[in-house]
Amino acid sequence: MKKNLQSHLITLIWLALIISVVSSCIPQKKMLYMRVREDADTLKEFVNDRKVTYKIQNGDNLYIKIVSMDETTNDLLNPMGSGGGGGSSGGGGNYLNSYTVSEEGNLDFPLVGKIYVKNKTVEEITDLLTIQLNEYIKEFVVIIKLVNFNITILGEISSPGQYQIYQTDINMFEAIAMAGDMTDYSIRDRVLVIRKTKDGSSVHEVDMSSRSFLSSDYFYLQPDDIIYVKPMKAKQFTFSNFPYGMVMSTISFALAMIAFLGIMNQ
Repeated sequence: MKKNLQSHLITLIWLALIISVVSSCIPQKKMLYMRVREDADTLKEFVNDRKVTYKIQNGDNLYIKIVSMDETTNDLLNPMGSGGGGGSSGGGGNYLNSYTVSEEGNLDFPLVGKIYVKNKTVEEITDLLTIQLNEYIKEFVVIIKLVNFNITILGEISSPGQYQIYQTDINMFEAIAMAGDMTDYSIRDRVLVIRKTKDGSSVHEVDMSSRSFLSSDYFYLQPDDIIYVKPMKAKQFTFSNFPYGMVMSTISFALAMIAFLGIMNQ
């Protein structure tokens, strides 16, 4: 009788351990990016326009540097310390030495005055400023960069936060990698991208678990995009609802009973 009870208690311990492990497991397919859904899916090339066509808006900041052979011209056209090679570098320095687009969409630049830049790309503004400056100086190069290229990554991510981008474009995978990748409890097939519009914001749901995402309009990000990675319901169950205390108490009680029965059998 005692041996049967001891055997049942051991079985109970194993069941408790198995339930605990199984309840905390997540299917591997839910943790994969770009998985193949069907055997017939053999497509390996996806077309996506790499060029980011972001158009400058009110309040944007542009870092502008004019490089010429004449130091006087450099000092005149780079009065904020961005010319001649002696200016501040890095994100903070570039921001302080940048030009802010006014509410009317204008950029006030030395020598040429106000230039309307709203709804123009950085490349278009570079060409426009080059044409304007050609009337006053020769042999120069115009360098323009968008300073306020920030993205925000929130939710089920290893290192959520706001990130400053120091390149002309960035895709979703690069952005997620910057934030330390998604956690095991992230929902990869319903990631939200919140994007600024002229009237406010728009929300788009993307499937990063599918290879077709490589052709998505939201594969490449734009300035001030917000990425939100939603958590699985399993996370709440695993960490909040699963009765770990009860399981551990049951195991402790069973071990005590086994020890007691062992003493009684001696």
